[in-house]
Amino acid sequence: MSIIVRNLSKHFGSVRAVDNISFSIYPGEVVGLLGPNGAGKTTTVRLLLGYLAPTSGSIEVYGKNIKQYPYEVRRMIGYLPEENPLYPDLDVIDYLKFVAELQDVPNNDIPSRIKKVIDTFGLADVKHIDIGKLSKGYRQRVGLAQAMIHDPQVLLLDEPTNGLDPNQTAEFRTFLGRVGKSKTII
Repeated sequence: MSIIVRNLSKHFGSVRAVDNISFSIYPGEVVGLLGPNGAGKTTTVRLLLGYLAPTSGSIEVYGKNIKQYPYEVRRMIGYLPEENPLYPDLDVIDYLKFVAELQDVPNNDIPSRIKKVIDTFGLADVKHIDIGKLSKGYRQRVGLAQAMIHDPQVLLLDEPTNGLDPNQTAEFRTFLGRVGKSKTII
């Protein structure tokens, strides 16, 4: 199993944001968390990332308990939040290099990792353009590239197609289908 969640709960005072959920996800699966606003989807993602500590329950990613091995678990996960954390004044190459360094990608591997995500997400034509000048669709591609620059086993994507037009959404799903063959995607 790539992810095992057992009896996970998160309470904020008297509010139960996540209430005793359990699930397992196998390697190579693409899984969606569905529910109305306020159902606890984003809170669950933040728990999986280790950004929040659960009130109760446990999370394992590839056999590592997130409480015991928080750093190791975070290294296994790539994350694209709903609000894409991009630096508009950097061009695509410089931004990906910056993120690779933050993710402790070995210096010798950074150029090949950048090339791989640029090829994977169709960014070759815009790699020297400042991110602030890119369309929403290209910014989402850059966001997914940054989530994958360190070659994680798991991708957590929080509303990745929000704000995209139907063509961009279809293209994004095609990218996810290709990537999902070798990664676990939520």
